[in-house]
Amino acid sequence: MSIYQHFRPEEKEFIDGAASWIQQVKNSYAPKLTDFLDPRQQQIVLSLLGRDEDVHLQFYGGADTVERRRALLFPDYFSPELSDFQLSLYEISYPKKFITLEHRHVLGTLMSLGLKREKFGDILIKDDEVQFIAAEEIDTYLMANLEKVGKATVTIKKRPFSHIIQVDENWVEHYLTVSSLRLDTVLATALNISRQKAQALIVAGKVKLNFKQTEKTSEECQVGDVISVRGFGRCKIISIDGKTKKDKWKVLIGKKK
Repeated sequence: MSIYQHFRPEEKEFIDGAASWIQQVKNSYAPKLTDFLDPRQQQIVLSLLGRDEDVHLQFYGGADTVERRRALLFPDYFSPELSDFQLSLYEISYPKKFITLEHRHVLGTLMSLGLKREKFGDILIKDDEVQFIAAEEIDTYLMANLEKVGKATVTIKKRPFSHIIQVDENWVEHYLTVSSLRLDTVLATALNISRQKAQALIVAGKVKLNFKQTEKTSEECQVGDVISVRGFGRCKIISIDGKTKKDKWKVLIGKKK
């Protein structure tokens, strides 16, 4: 039985990489720190590791409430400390009276510096406070190159993680009944829109499944999937609880409040 059958075809490359991390720890008997992983990738690493007693695993991204975390895989002799995750917390100072910074502005700027998305963790915004988490290994580059967000001149400074913005994650759970588990069908029901509009959103590239853009309207949804729709927010599939008497799927979803 192939391990790939438990995952989507497009996840094969990541699965191979994660499997190599596990083998590396076994071969070298030394810890392995990854880049930032999104929640789906974290779930895959957990699944691959299973009950392997030779390799242990911890995730950390700066706070309990963040989504993107680095993974530390290590042999049994190693006792990890938070410093082993090599994270930096940055605060952005900007002219708050004249400009409002949004998540997309900050992410766009960070990506425009030529660094991989995997080198950044969560971007945290509360009122007019803006912070982001990054891998320590890019500290020097960030300090030398991050001078503007959009057209606004900014400065960044490192902050201790005791000063991290606490962003509340409120999910409201409720059941849907859907005729199929196709992405367009689940999305239409979750957002209370027509299936045609759901399809249009997907084809237009406005939908992400498990943090990756998809244009496959017929993609079958699974437990644990996170669906993000530009302009509509995010929902996640908590459980799929079989079929009703009318042969429809009963799906428990959570939507961000």
